[in-house]
Amino acid sequence: MGQYKAAGFSLLELMIVIVIVATLSTLAYPSYQQHIIRSNRAAAQQYLLEVASLQHQFILDNRSYATTLAALGASPNTRVADHYIVTIADSDNSVSPPTFTLQAAPRSGSVQQGSDTVSINHLGQKNVSWYQ
Repeated sequence: MGQYKAAGFSLLELMIVIVIVATLSTLAYPSYQQHIIRSNRAAAQQYLLEVASLQHQFILDNRSYATTLAALGASPNTRVADHYIVTIADSDNSVSPPTFTLQAAPRSGSVQQGSDTVSINHLGQKNVSWYQ
């Protein structure tokens, strides 16, 4: 009879692979989380730019800025709504010229919790968090 050689992996080889995969996962996970946070922030920033554009169109049509997102017909997409609370924080039509500030505050309990609020005003000025 011929020699029979068992095929497969030894327990030691399997344990080494598991340790390597676990180490790589441990190192990669925080980077992945940061990527998700930055990606969600970018989605919120894009939405704020869209709403600011709607505000500028609204003032041309109505001679004042909208005070609610509903008045603009703007509702955030699911990704933004799941991670941010978007509001028109300040809309002052009593001053000349009128002003507004849009804010996207991180939603409690989401991956964005602990992030800074991003905002943009009627002049297109963005807060420092916008650039992080």
